[in-house]
Amino acid sequence: MRIFAALLLGLSLAAFCAAPALAAKTELTFSWPSNCGPLNPHLYSPNQMYAQAMVYEPLVHYGDDGSVVPWLAESFEISPDGTLYTFRLRPGVVFSDGEPFDAKAVKMNVDAVLLNAKRHSWLELINQIEGCEIVDDMTVRLKLKNPYYPILQELALIRPLRFLSPAAIPPDGNTSMGIAAPVGTGPWILAESKKGEYDVFVRNERYWGQKPALEKITVKVLPDPESRVIALQTGQIDLIYGAGGHSAAQIGLEAFVRLEREGRFSTGVSGPLSSRLLAVNSARGPTSELPVRLAIQHAVDKDLLNQAIFLGVEKQADFLFTPIMPYCDLGLKPFAYDRAKAEQILDEAGWTLAPGARVRAKDGRDLVVDFCFTGNDALHKAIAEALQGELAKIGMHLNLIGEESDSFLKRQKDGEFGMIFNDTWGAPYEPHAMVGSMRAPSHADYQAQVGLPMKSELDQKITQVLLTTDETTRQAMYRDILTTLHEQAVYLPLTYMTSVRAHNPKLQGVEFTPMRQIIPFERMRWAD
Repeated sequence: MRIFAALLLGLSLAAFCAAPALAAKTELTFSWPSNCGPLNPHLYSPNQMYAQAMVYEPLVHYGDDGSVVPWLAESFEISPDGTLYTFRLRPGVVFSDGEPFDAKAVKMNVDAVLLNAKRHSWLELINQIEGCEIVDDMTVRLKLKNPYYPILQELALIRPLRFLSPAAIPPDGNTSMGIAAPVGTGPWILAESKKGEYDVFVRNERYWGQKPALEKITVKVLPDPESRVIALQTGQIDLIYGAGGHSAAQIGLEAFVRLEREGRFSTGVSGPLSSRLLAVNSARGPTSELPVRLAIQHAVDKDLLNQAIFLGVEKQADFLFTPIMPYCDLGLKPFAYDRAKAEQILDEAGWTLAPGARVRAKDGRDLVVDFCFTGNDALHKAIAEALQGELAKIGMHLNLIGEESDSFLKRQKDGEFGMIFNDTWGAPYEPHAMVGSMRAPSHADYQAQVGLPMKSELDQKITQVLLTTDETTRQAMYRDILTTLHEQAVYLPLTYMTSVRAHNPKLQGVEFTPMRQIIPFERMRWAD
């Protein structure tokens, strides 16, 4: 019997030793509110930025420390007058379809973007590029109309100046009407997409850099943040990553705090990445008057708002841009919460409250402001209702207008709002790219500012600050521009936005980057 038992044990050990080792997990399941879109590197929505960044790469890269470093360009030189940028391309790089990444490919892409220059007019770099010249097979030169100091930061943006395989560019060279296929040089390839269900990315085995540890990422389409949380808890997805708190976000803040307290998943909150704020229209209704805009600034108890709605996940904002952004630490004086002062400002401006009335009036007009938000966005709605209550205390009525996203975006562009949500874009857009876009009616910023008596002068200063080559002058001009916007109270900053993460604790390398639109899948791996 003992001999049989020993034999059985020996056979078991032999079988155990002979069994193949369990393969390390190399797949990840994530989720996003929509499909990634056609992934045209030169266009905007419905192309999703996180996915564009997975497939396409820039000439230069915006690093974690805020510096711009060579990427697809191995090196670059700048002419003494600042109008010629010569890029020496990295050798050995190929697109995922095997096409070489060379000077011809770069020129084809730059030319395609310039063919659609009007669509990109919000980005001053596109307005400043005069042309792209092939110097040799692996060298290109961008010629600018003027010296333009933020050129490297804007070349690092996720769109529109990233590179599509020449084989995927239409024969007429114009990508604005579509591309043949989403083929880039990046570490990921879009392998499969099923509308309303999922997108599948696989590792680009031709990638020139360090290949990701993960081999496959499945991105399920889950429009509802609550469904996403349930999917994480039930193991249907491995990771929640990105903005928190609104309908387009990855997770509601209450749900995130709940996961954080449960301790079952690894969680984290980034530092401030951009600003959550409202644009206040200087050209429409009561907010066309500066005293009304100033009264709004003093009437909102941001500390209470932050604790009640943002649950401490985001920090109170007092300025258009967080002071950690270049040129933005100006020492400006915040507008203090002071309801009595808000009422005094309105009284002095002629907006008076009649005995027994709940809403102030002036010259037969009630103090009513249209507040526009995305109707199915729970966070937008909560903020709108909170501000409605706050401003009612000073005799101002907010007329809440909650609409579909398309209608909301249309109001941002055409100015049909009194107040409207208008978050900033974060690094590396701030302050130059966002300030530059304020000159065109492409976002709510232009409409919020168009009623200012100094708007024309402001736009001229913005143009000058983008083109000046003198650092001292640039600092002074940014101070002038940002101080004017602050004093004119055309923005009501609420919080500095963060990103959050919650994931299976065995997933490692889930890091935050300074660009909130990027999800660094290539850094992630499963623990053995």
